[in-house]
Amino acid sequence: MTNQDVIQLTDEYILGTYKRFPVALEHGENATLWDFDGKAYFDFASGIGVCSLGCGNENWLGAITTQAKKLPHVSNLFYTEPAATCAKTLVERSGMQGVFFSNSGAEANECAIKMARKYHAAKGHPERFRLITFEGAFHGRTL
Repeated sequence: MTNQDVIQLTDEYILGTYKRFPVALEHGENATLWDFDGKAYFDFASGIGVCSLGCGNENWLGAITTQAKKLPHVSNLFYTEPAATCAKTLVERSGMQGVFFSNSGAEANECAIKMARKYHAAKGHPERFRLITFEGAFHGRTL
């Protein structure tokens, strides 16, 4: 395939909810990405902050391969050791009291909104529920 082939297939079969860059990425190594025509790019986007782990790193690949052989995905309705130890590490390093794992920016934003409202309600100020956001900014794929 070429960049143009991938772009054409994407435009034909994926709902155009936003404008894409005219680059069709094929593979990567650490922070370098290559398109189908062999042009290299430095990855400044990291999946828009979702997966900033680079590409092809042997340690990362080994860890996800090992985990995928055990439990590739488990609902948060159940307990798992990786989630528990990851949460412990994040709490210890951040100084926070707990963590919330989400699967999208939309869920993360919803959590932040709910936590802010809960905080003020618990402090006796339920009327403090308004939030300030930037007009035209991207806050996730929700209303």
